[in-house]
Amino acid sequence: MMALNKSMHPRNRYKDKPPDFTYLASKYTDFQQHVHTSLTGKVSLNFKDPEAVRALTCTLLKEDFGLTIDIPLERLIPTVPLRLNYIHWVEDLIGSDTVKSKLIRGIDIGTGASCIYPLLGATMNGWFFLATEVDDMCFNYAKKNVEQNSLSELIKVVKVPQKTLLMDALKEESEIIYDFCMCNPPFFANQLEAKGVNSRNPSRPPPSSVNTGGITEIMAEGGELEFVKRIIHDSLQLKKRLRWYSCMLGKKCSLAPLKEELRHQEVPKVTHTEFCQGRTMRWALAWSFYEDVIMPSPPSKKRKLEKPRKPITFTVLESTTKALKNKVASSDSVPKEDIEVVTAGIEKILTDLKVLFKRVPCGKGEVSLFLTAIQNSWIHVRRKKRDRVRQLRELPRAESNVLKSAEADQTTGGQCGSANVGSVSVEEKIDAGSCAESNVEIGKPTVEAEEELPINGGNSLLDKLHVDQENNAETEKKFNQCEISFVDCQTDDTIEHETSCSTMANTKVEDTPRESEGCFLFKCLMNVKKDGKNSHVEMHWVEGQNRDLMNQLSTYLRNQIFKLVVS
Repeated sequence: MMALNKSMHPRNRYKDKPPDFTYLASKYTDFQQHVHTSLTGKVSLNFKDPEAVRALTCTLLKEDFGLTIDIPLERLIPTVPLRLNYIHWVEDLIGSDTVKSKLIRGIDIGTGASCIYPLLGATMNGWFFLATEVDDMCFNYAKKNVEQNSLSELIKVVKVPQKTLLMDALKEESEIIYDFCMCNPPFFANQLEAKGVNSRNPSRPPPSSVNTGGITEIMAEGGELEFVKRIIHDSLQLKKRLRWYSCMLGKKCSLAPLKEELRHQEVPKVTHTEFCQGRTMRWALAWSFYEDVIMPSPPSKKRKLEKPRKPITFTVLESTTKALKNKVASSDSVPKEDIEVVTAGIEKILTDLKVLFKRVPCGKGEVSLFLTAIQNSWIHVRRKKRDRVRQLRELPRAESNVLKSAEADQTTGGQCGSANVGSVSVEEKIDAGSCAESNVEIGKPTVEAEEELPINGGNSLLDKLHVDQENNAETEKKFNQCEISFVDCQTDDTIEHETSCSTMANTKVEDTPRESEGCFLFKCLMNVKKDGKNSHVEMHWVEGQNRDLMNQLSTYLRNQIFKLVVS
């Protein structure tokens, strides 16, 4: 089957119903000889064979439009779906109401041997065409195709001199106002461009179909860019003799400079579009000097619709949910529904991680949470715990060393004030509440201090340090963004800088981070719903820095729910 693109014009008859090669081969013997059937029954056509392409074009025009045409192999063989896209876009330009109310007049610049645009426009919409041609062979075939389809009253084919576009063609018809002109200009400037040298991205695959165009059909001085600029120059003189001027382009890179030229010439109405057929892309440009024309919207910059992303999911088995419910059976309010039990467990984990969440309205039989992650608190959790435990083990010994040095500096059993004078570190690290304990320990021998400190004051001190360490860890996270600003504070050994950093680090921080404007890692919507006897958790991405962060959080939540059950 012919490769077709879903981005074809919505009214194109081949958009949702591509040609049935099997049916066409059974009906048209001229087409049947070019159709190949594989061992699996797949029917195909060799688009690199000029005779096969010609047979397809003639067959489609006969089957779908009742047109009989002849095309020489030495001239351009048009593809019907792509040409049909252009016709439908012209319908959009001139407006559907105008199509029905009066005779529409159009000009086809370089109609070609097939005369396909006038034949389609006249057959489908009853348009009148002035079709121009410079090549003798193309002119003769075009006249023959018009006559054998009895459309001479609607299509006038005229032979014009080389390099003639609009000005010379309209000399004899100075009183007629045309509704549009259309043109499929020569795309290439020379033979090298026509063969794809320096004109085709090397990463693109080679063309899937043969190019049969004659010299005047595929090449012109300066290529399509200069050719269309000549039409623009003619339009600046003709202006309102035509309501719409249009051209098809074979290179996307030609579109921007041509639009810039029209802007420079202060043309009031300019629009463009894309024509799609399989792997073939074409672009079209249209402009008008009429202020009252309605321009069809250009295609969206994102032509290809983004595929909806699948949510990240995990399942909590029924047995896990029961075990989780038994864990909280002693509490006053135990959720009855399984999804509520799972949601409560997730909310507890999110609270510990300091991930912001709130419940949002949802459907029956599910619970929805809107999550906002401010900081990455779920990565390297075990490593952070090991570091905290190691620091907690080292800090009490540091206190003992401080006490020893303080005792060595004293001549007699001390008082709290003298101990504080003896060491600056004691004043920095021990608060007033623990000063009395320090006095008692300092008054004892060194051995006793080493033995009794862990026993008498170790637990309370460890607890205090544990709390302080957690606060410091939270503070460190909150001030990560300030590290660059305080580089001097970390490298300068002066007391003033140390005091400044110490003051900043010990500033009181809220237990739960708040979302500042634009300062978050990601946001997502979590749905907890029943899946048979199990509970199904979905995490839908909303926005943020990196989708992988949501994936990490999902994995962490799943593992922590199992740990809650096992612990």
